[in-house]
Amino acid sequence: QLVESGGGLVQSGDSLRLSCLASGFTLDYYAVAWFRQAPGKEREGVSCIGGDGSTYYPDSVKGRFTATMDKPGRMVYLQMDRLIPNDTAVYYCAADADHDYCLDYVLNTIGMDYWGKGLQVTVSS
Repeated sequence: QLVESGGGLVQSGDSLRLSCLASGFTLDYYAVAWFRQAPGKEREGVSCIGGDGSTYYPDSVKGRFTATMDKPGRMVYLQMDRLIPNDTAVYYCAADADHDYCLDYVLNTIGMDYWGKGLQVTVSS
């Protein structure tokens, strides 16, 4: 089970940190991703961190979003800086059991085995 926390309403330019807690297992042998879905849009991947420490970000968030994993492998964080209104979406944490590294092809919804319920992030202008 994955449980997200840390969402909310912020202003453009602000920062926010999301957390993803793994219950019942550790994440250090998984690729852990964050996805987001805005109203009327497809779910898109915004970050991936592997148990090996590798990371991947799409161009839309590169340089603004940073994923980290704590040493016990129980928590994954997504630090989001310089937020813009287009970042407004429901954010989901997900884990891929078949990979412990991240590359562009790992960051896709089909490969994820576990999902959190999601939380709302709203960025006002």
